[in-house]
Amino acid sequence: MIQILKQLFGYGTKTDYSDLLKQGATILDVRSKSEFAVGHIKGSLNIPVDRLGNNFQKLNDKHKPIITCCASGMRSASAKKILKANGFTNVHNGGGWMSLQNKIREHQ
Repeated sequence: MIQILKQLFGYGTKTDYSDLLKQGATILDVRSKSEFAVGHIKGSLNIPVDRLGNNFQKLNDKHKPIITCCASGMRSASAKKILKANGFTNVHNGGGWMSLQNKIREHQ
């Protein structure tokens, strides 16, 4: 059970987000439009998690890496689950956007 929770929330595995970006990953910020407007990772795509199901076409390639993020990691975990259930094969939960931004900078 704990392993499943770790995988769901992106813990326990060391993902190289910078490497995923070099592979052409999309950073998908699933916070609300107003949260996104206050601050976000440059170049990220904003689709609120509650609107994700109606916007799969904005993600184009179901095999291209996608890194989900939000404020804390909860909505991004939900978004990852939604994407995987709809055929997206290379989805990673980046957790909170500020933390993800720091992880990306550490590897540059």
